[in-house]
Amino acid sequence: MVISRKLLFVGLVLMSGSILGQTGNPSNKTKSKHSTATSTKKKATTIKPTVTLTPASSDNSLLWQISGRGLKTPSYIYGTMHILCDSDATLSPALKKVIHDCSQIFFEVDMDDMQSMMGAIQYARMNEGIKISDLLTPIEYERVKKYFTDHKSPIPFAMMNRFKPYFVSAMISEGILDCPVKSSIEQKIMSENSDSGKEILGLESLEFQASLFDSIPYEKQAKDLLSYIDSIDSYRQTSMQMEALYKKQQVANLDTLLQKSDPGMTQYMDLLLYDRNARWAMQIPEQIFEKKTLFAVGAGHLGGEKGVVNLLKKQGFILTPLKN
Repeated sequence: MVISRKLLFVGLVLMSGSILGQTGNPSNKTKSKHSTATSTKKKATTIKPTVTLTPASSDNSLLWQISGRGLKTPSYIYGTMHILCDSDATLSPALKKVIHDCSQIFFEVDMDDMQSMMGAIQYARMNEGIKISDLLTPIEYERVKKYFTDHKSPIPFAMMNRFKPYFVSAMISEGILDCPVKSSIEQKIMSENSDSGKEILGLESLEFQASLFDSIPYEKQAKDLLSYIDSIDSYRQTSMQMEALYKKQQVANLDTLLQKSDPGMTQYMDLLLYDRNARWAMQIPEQIFEKKTLFAVGAGHLGGEKGVVNLLKKQGFILTPLKN
């Protein structure tokens, strides 16, 4: 889960980033729907990318075109990474063209919903007043506490004691990136869209994404947090491997790595990944028959037999990888 969060849960990244003051902070990273509409009037002379969209020579692409089944215009799905170094968070000319050509953009959650973004932290806390110190032995808890003593955090560790352990893991994961400025592909898409002001929507709510972690025993989450801290160098290497596959756009290999990187999460893959993919595959047709749409979701959702790309193919749509 510690590794897969980069590719599966934008909501978790938004919550951790807003606390750390690095990513997902709507107060200085995004505009409200009202302010975006206002800025559109001021920047009506935006120049659209002129690149031509062409099929890729293989399935190694993060950008896929959705056509067929009588669609009048194609729509698109793009695989994102929710947290990475700002210098690596770049958009291809092809993706920029799609952003400008589409009528609306769907992320996993509505990143333009300012009220939800600002209130996201409430979903980080465990239910019933449970604390991490209740879930670990005193010696184990001290190891977790020592990590945050040695690695300064913007918030007191006493406050983190109430957070869901996977949320705390997310904060650590964001902090170990070796770069001064973090970003996300979602943020870059939001920025690219700021001039045209296309409507931003979400396939899920932040509350729903956070609720999934209440279905995983807090005791397991706490043990995984401890394991993460004890083996952080190993997790750092796995994270680097995942980023390398992402840059090569090898979505099928990403799916394989997600399954191998955390064997302990196998029993929760339906809950965290495959069931969500299936729901999205049913939601997407409702939108693309109405409007030309870009769906930008974690790259871990695209590949594999139960990935969104294959599920849409099974419905009779034509999915074409594009040069990106």
